[in-house]
Amino acid sequence: MRLTTTAPHPEHRTDSARSRRTRRAARRPRLVLAAGLALAGMLLGAATGHSAPEMVLAEAANLETVMNNARNWIMGILAVVATLFLTIGGLRYLLAGGDPSEVEKAKQAVKHAAYGFAVCALAPILVSILKGILEV
Repeated sequence: MRLTTTAPHPEHRTDSARSRRTRRAARRPRLVLAAGLALAGMLLGAATGHSAPEMVLAEAANLETVMNNARNWIMGILAVVATLFLTIGGLRYLLAGGDPSEVEKAKQAVKHAAYGFAVCALAPILVSILKGILEV
């Protein structure tokens, strides 16, 4: 004789599961209200703030300054993205568990991270080439 067990019907949940679901559902409107009030406070604070004299937030002295700033931003963004890919590749390699397809995906992620670091290192050269083109 074979005995089988079935999962309980969703309507027959225990009281603790039902009460947890009810508590979570009761917290949602409060969280939405709190987020809405915080957003409204920020918007009203910005709208009714003291009016300061108009300021110029960004003004470049010349084209070289703009190009240097662009290079620095590009290098920073590339370094962050390459580090993210390196981290993902390392985690994939650690969690591959011997699966050849996962190991290959991890190697690809590390290879793409290396490409990102190479482009980041070459960014000053690329910007100097662009400067030469624009100054002609």
